[in-house]
Amino acid sequence: MSWLDGLAHWPGALLLQRSGTAYLVVNAAHILGIGLLLGSILPLDVRLARGRADGALAAVAPVLLRTARLGLAVALLTGFWLFSVKPGAYVGNPAAWAKAALLGLALINIVFQHRDLRLVAALAGAAPPTAVRLRAGLSIGLWLGVLVSGRWIGFV
Repeated sequence: MSWLDGLAHWPGALLLQRSGTAYLVVNAAHILGIGLLLGSILPLDVRLARGRADGALAAVAPVLLRTARLGLAVALLTGFWLFSVKPGAYVGNPAAWAKAALLGLALINIVFQHRDLRLVAALAGAAPPTAVRLRAGLSIGLWLGVLVSGRWIGFV
């Protein structure tokens, strides 16, 4: 038995394979996580990418970042759970590979963006430097790419 077969037979995967209701709930939670993530990170990234520094950004940034973290955690956990239902099918799906690659790049971008102390200053209202602005723009593109490739999975 391969690790993919093992994954498809863990209790969580079996629950979703056997219960349409459980699958529906986990899928809805995945969509909720995506909504929380994109609904909070996109406005923040757009503001940073445009170089807008003001008190409004400083006021909302902590809430947007916490919401984005929660959305990311929910989306990652439920996404892995959904993947476990048919891992062999997803491994053979080019859209799933595209989503995984874009997700990996988006997560790497998060690491670089949040290691830059100039982000903290920008979130407090200082003008975002070029590097922070570029990573914010990259974040927008990557997260939208993850969203589109995730939808593409069902059509390939």
